[in-house]
Amino acid sequence: MNWRAVLFDLDGTLVDSYGAISASVNHVRAASGLAPLPEAEVKRFVGLGPEHLLAHTVPGTNLQDALAGYRAHHATVMLQKTRLLSGAYEVVTGLHRAGMRVAVCSNKLVGFSRALLEHLGLAECVDVVLGPEDVERPKPAPDMLLAALARLKVQTGEALYVGDMVVDIETARGAGVAVWVVATGSEERSRLQEAKPDRLLGELREVLSILAR
Repeated sequence: MNWRAVLFDLDGTLVDSYGAISASVNHVRAASGLAPLPEAEVKRFVGLGPEHLLAHTVPGTNLQDALAGYRAHHATVMLQKTRLLSGAYEVVTGLHRAGMRVAVCSNKLVGFSRALLEHLGLAECVDVVLGPEDVERPKPAPDMLLAALARLKVQTGEALYVGDMVVDIETARGAGVAVWVVATGSEERSRLQEAKPDRLLGELREVLSILAR
């Protein structure tokens, strides 16, 4: 494990933003005359980008209008309704202090990711933040990870990707990067196990303890 960089997904890996996402989805649904969805239902569609999310939670509406409404509303609620997951602050700051390069590669709009990292006190520890606007194809295509590695100036064999979904495993495999996952997001632990990550963590803090060995 001669890694020089650790790349992270955001939603479900470092932060719990499902309340904020659900609030914005239901804002768009209300504008379309639709009843609100419970958070557990919205959560099923998080991880593949805002277009995928809204196509599945606000059916039958103009997607571009729905995206515009979602973005405008989300900016007003995401800071108050997003929290760091257990161990996230310790892991990211610990890696930074140890001299590791750190990146966030998320299908969340990149402006939202940057604002959240700043609000949660992690921005100074993250060297690169990428979103779907920065690459030709979002995850599970490998484009985002490969772009991050290029900016960090590290090779695929020198990096680890940490996520919470099968899509993260698929993304890492496509990029040729080692992948660990933690079942703190929208995917069941059994489903993650079936997708055969390099390691299925019990909790995010294990990233530090394992690397320290």
